[in-house]
Amino acid sequence: MAGYLTKSVKMNEFFEEFQEFRKILCICPHCAELVRLSDLRLTVKGIKIKTWLDEYERKIYDVDKKEERFEEIKEKLREQARERGRLGAEKIIKNAMCMPFKSLGLDPHDFKPILNPVDFVVFKGMNSGKEINDIIFLSKQCNNSDLCSIRRQIEKVIADKKYELQIARIDEKPSITFE
Repeated sequence: MAGYLTKSVKMNEFFEEFQEFRKILCICPHCAELVRLSDLRLTVKGIKIKTWLDEYERKIYDVDKKEERFEEIKEKLREQARERGRLGAEKIIKNAMCMPFKSLGLDPHDFKPILNPVDFVVFKGMNSGKEINDIIFLSKQCNNSDLCSIRRQIEKVIADKKYELQIARIDEKPSITFE
């Protein structure tokens, strides 16, 4: 608290001194105009002695210029980073896919994992910007008779066209409404 009071007292002294400068009037030697001392912009003729403030202001100026240059190229750098990320992700995804799935030639981003009763649902064309033109169910063969029975039932429902599309919306309450 004492440090704050000292700063406050010093600031008050500064403003009082500044007010005194407003009372001192000067006459310009070039144009004979009457001006206040507080309004003068004083300059030094000859060699100026550099102070720590001059160095500090130069560094601030340099940082500002660097920030301006960075702002100019920031969006370009972001787009380049996004593209490198996309390419890297594609490589990782393609390397992670098992060979039978790779051989289908499908876009890895169209795959959505379900895992049970089928491993994946592929919405063909979803990420290419085109329309979805096919929905594919992908699963590895298994020896589990219960799982195979459920998969056969799904296959029969699709073959017999005994399905419908229902959209369910879940809100914050949470409650579900069907459209």
